Amino acid sequence: MFKHLLIPTDGSDLSQVAVANGVQFARDIQARVTGLTVTTPYHYVTYNNIQMVQTEEQFQEEMRHMAQRNLQYLQREAEVCGVPCELLSAVSDHPYEEIVRTAEEQGCDVIFMASHGRRGLRALLMGSETQKVLTHTKIPVVVYR
Repeated sequence: MFKHLLIPTDGSDLSQVAVANGVQFARDIQARVTGLTVTTPYHYVTYNNIQMVQTEEQFQEEMRHMAQRNLQYLQREAEVCGVPCELLSAVSDHPYEEIVRTAEEQGCDVIFMASHGRRGLRALLMGSETQKVLTHTKIPVVVYR
């Protein structure tokens, strides 16, 4: 069975539920976990209203804080379940690329991630990181919904 899970998290409620279930799954199959969160880089021209009122340093500090918060939740879940856990963060405009790259570089044999289940126009406009991961990796993906 699987020995090393990559569990990406964006800190959303659904992602946190997937983290808790992914860590429990890892415990049940006696696997280890690598947690990953991907934050957005600063752009000088942006549609993101947070970036419009912050300096680059303020924005980067906020992103570091967000990444730390997302990963602390995963670490607590792993500690409670007694699952070995490594935590990583990355900065990218394309989280799916970082998820796939990290899974490959870390030797993960499965990616366990949430799906927000967007459909129709919302899926087209917002995209689906889960869908992009599914189409860009050969590593098995467990989608938690």
